[in-house]
Amino acid sequence: MSRDQRFVEASPHDVFDVLSDGWLYPSWVVGASRIRDVELTWPAVGARIHHSFGVWPLVVDDTTSVLVWHPPHRAVLRARGWPLGEAQVTLTVHDRTGGCLVVMDEEAVTGPGALVPDVVLDPALGVRNRETLRRLAWLAEGRLRDRVSPS
Repeated sequence: MSRDQRFVEASPHDVFDVLSDGWLYPSWVVGASRIRDVELTWPAVGARIHHSFGVWPLVVDDTTSVLVWHPPHRAVLRARGWPLGEAQVTLTVHDRTGGCLVVMDEEAVTGPGALVPDVVLDPALGVRNRETLRRLAWLAEGRLRDRVSPS
């Protein structure tokens, strides 16, 4: 399992505001190239985002669904990316002075990806997930700045 973390200069609520907007998914998830649909019930448990990953013309259509949604501190998602398989992604957000700490755990749970040893898979996931957390931070911090800056 890959674990990465990042301090975000925004509140847990600001982070969950980004997570709750399914249309922003490709803005912070590295590899997601577009959103085809966001179910109206997103981010309720069971709701799905219909996304694509890859670079055109080699894109794969699949979904990510919500397994657990406890804002502003914990979300668990099941990201499908067949033919590679599925991953369970847990985002845990901890209050900290001046912002929050976002911890991202990702584990391949089905498909060929689940057969790859962690010692091989985790470094690649770590590179991607550190960038994913950086993008998530920028979005949450940007939303905070937009709210507190005079127009």
